[in-house]
Amino acid sequence: MRTIFRPKSILLTGGAGFIGSHLSELLLKEGCIVYCIDNLDPYYPEQIKRRNLTYSLKHERFHFIQEDFTHMRGSWWAKALSRVQFDAIIHLGGKAGVRPSIHQSLDYYNTNLTGTQQLLECAREWSVPKFIFASSSSVYGNCRNMPWREEDRSGDPISPYASSKLAAEQLGRVYAHLFGLQFIALRLFTVYGPRQRPDLAIHKFYKCIEAGEPLTIFGDGESSRDYTFIEDILSGIVAALDYAGEKTVFNLGGSDPVRLLDLVHILEDTMGKKAKLIQAPQQDGDVERTCADIRRAAEHLQYAPKTSIESGIESFVRWKKNTKPQLEYQD
Repeated sequence: MRTIFRPKSILLTGGAGFIGSHLSELLLKEGCIVYCIDNLDPYYPEQIKRRNLTYSLKHERFHFIQEDFTHMRGSWWAKALSRVQFDAIIHLGGKAGVRPSIHQSLDYYNTNLTGTQQLLECAREWSVPKFIFASSSSVYGNCRNMPWREEDRSGDPISPYASSKLAAEQLGRVYAHLFGLQFIALRLFTVYGPRQRPDLAIHKFYKCIEAGEPLTIFGDGESSRDYTFIEDILSGIVAALDYAGEKTVFNLGGSDPVRLLDLVHILEDTMGKKAKLIQAPQQDGDVERTCADIRRAAEHLQYAPKTSIESGIESFVRWKKNTKPQLEYQD
């Protein structure tokens, strides 16, 4: 008997955001059917998120649901979604940002933990076989073992944001154990590139340098981050979608940390402008450095980041110069 191909149906949360909108486009190009839930949270302007969806909204296999996934249980739209035969839930949605979480911890736990549980309940009730969760390198805290390995337990989260992500990971593993779904947590390391959120460092630094305004460096500039280009992150997420093994946690990073002051210099060189630097004390919740051990992802997901920081920054700057002015995020 001839097998009829059925495209994968994906429930994607946070699909209007930086990573989510890129992933949505890639999944559509791969032939998937995408149901996107995003409440267009005003953490940064809705106009930016709607622009992120320009390609996807024109596609016949894209279905956009402007709702809050923390309100799924018992909602009419969740009941409608329950009739879809989903192959996977990719959960990118949530409250982002280390610093805001310090003063809004209840909101962060409600969204990042309780909201994740609502989605896990849906996966259980609807018999969705795979659940991919976007976790964060923040779960390692200031772990001294470098590079950070998935099995590291010596580091503890130092912000409510990080704690909520780690708790959601643990909850996902409980559901996998009890109900048989495949749960995969992807610990993302400082993702950047075109459409990056306007509150993140590279975007803020670009804005200051372009406008000739002072750029604030928190700490002595010696802190470092494992910056990871968006296309490399997407390759890891898509690989996780096809992964059928037993590992449940993967680092997705660039595995080549960049010092903060070096990042500023790369931006200066790419933009052809000098930054005016102001030094300020290190902020609460910020870790000193991040560095991913990606050997597990390389072995099981064939994950191999290819984009250098210089090439990635060039791509980001080119996008900024070719993008019409947008509403600015207010920190």
